[in-house]
Amino acid sequence: MTRHFLRADDLAADELATVLDRAARHKTDRGRQAATLAGKAVAVVFEKPSLRTRMSFELAIVELGGHAMKIDDVEIGLGRREAISDVAKVMSRYVDAIVLRTFAQARLEELAAAATVPVVNALSDHEHPCQALADLQTVRENHDKLAGRTLAWIGDGNNVAHSLLLAGALSGMHVRVAHPEGHAPEQAVVDRASQHAAAMGGSITIGTDPAAAATDADVVSTDVWTSMGQEGESDARRQAFATFQVTDELMALADSEAIFLHCLPAHRGEEVAGTVIDGPASRVFDQAENRLHAQKAILEHLLVPEVLGEPGAAA
Repeated sequence: MTRHFLRADDLAADELATVLDRAARHKTDRGRQAATLAGKAVAVVFEKPSLRTRMSFELAIVELGGHAMKIDDVEIGLGRREAISDVAKVMSRYVDAIVLRTFAQARLEELAAAATVPVVNALSDHEHPCQALADLQTVRENHDKLAGRTLAWIGDGNNVAHSLLLAGALSGMHVRVAHPEGHAPEQAVVDRASQHAAAMGGSITIGTDPAAAATDADVVSTDVWTSMGQEGESDARRQAFATFQVTDELMALADSEAIFLHCLPAHRGEEVAGTVIDGPASRVFDQAENRLHAQKAILEHLLVPEVLGEPGAAA
């Protein structure tokens, strides 16, 4: 059966740990790893602007010996010039996997339903699972293990928050989200994350108090207040999120060894103070680099799982 990576919990807990282990090895062995994707082609399709996602995916494929086929939306008009299902069926005859950065999660679901090759979510309005992999890799680099660690998300209950809730819960973390009224994460995601957390010994806490979320946390994370496609709401969002900036005072409530994460791009003076993102607790550029290593690992998991030593990989 074709495996896709559309949501963070498309990986089981043991698979997530294996992928993160592999990502760590890729970081250590960069430039010396085997060409595990040799002879494989991956279509990289972008309907939204990108810096980190485009560079990290294309470079990941090339460094693993594969061929990255970059395709812009203007070239295929996904769902406009040609039906999404038709595009999926055609691409499946040409390439070994499809990476899509898009708006609606439903577009990914439709593409994956018709594709006979793996489809990877490179960002949608509902989830950003590849970002969550890189985030957890960064946490492990600083805190050795994930289970039992506390991650505080401050701000919008958006796509990145959704993926961190799910991936954090699968890793046995305590994930706290502090959001303004009206900007909570989707309840269905919270419910799924809570089920995973209960099974793995973690917990999920959703509230509206940034100080409560940050107190004694091992990780404090945030994102922009206005994401792509929400530009018309920017003034209202600045007002709603005004008390949700990650400041030095908020970081002082966290554990003394706490790190700060942000998926970037960042707006200093809005969701985060410049003294925080440019300060000693910040790991945002490690986090950005880890997109490369984590995406190598997820591509291998989907295309050549035997190199990760996964049970049943040769079947």
